[in-house]
Amino acid sequence: MKLRTGIGFDVHQLAEGRRLVLGGIEIPHEKGCVAHSDGDVLIHAICDALLGAAALGDIGVHFPDTSNKYKDIDSRILLGKVCSLIYEKGFEISNIDCVISLQKPKIRDYIQGMRSSIANILGIDPGDVSVKATTTEKLGFVGREEGVSAWATVLIAKD
Repeated sequence: MKLRTGIGFDVHQLAEGRRLVLGGIEIPHEKGCVAHSDGDVLIHAICDALLGAAALGDIGVHFPDTSNKYKDIDSRILLGKVCSLIYEKGFEISNIDCVISLQKPKIRDYIQGMRSSIANILGIDPGDVSVKATTTEKLGFVGREEGVSAWATVLIAKD
């Protein structure tokens, strides 16, 4: 069995009047992500981790932010397309581990929904998706509530 790992990272600026979408779940908050798409940093990090593990480039190669085709697109659609690319190469997704760094709002109550949303798109068990949240203790752009970031690692396998 061939095992491959991938790592993904994404960051977006936060601004008032925008939607905050994380892991495919809309979270009530006065600020949301400034982005070409819906700005779901968690899904974008997962996409990059999966693409990297399969040596398929990155999210910008497949879904450029210069294309109107992806303007305001639901990132769950992008994750579904990435999933198809992974499966076409003969890989299965073993597990995903993620961290979201966000000062506010507290997202603990939304994590199970994110895990289920991501697992449903990928056709895997929610138990194979880990989502954790942290703050930066009011340090840096995250701590000043100017932005949000996310990291993801994945393990994919092929017989």
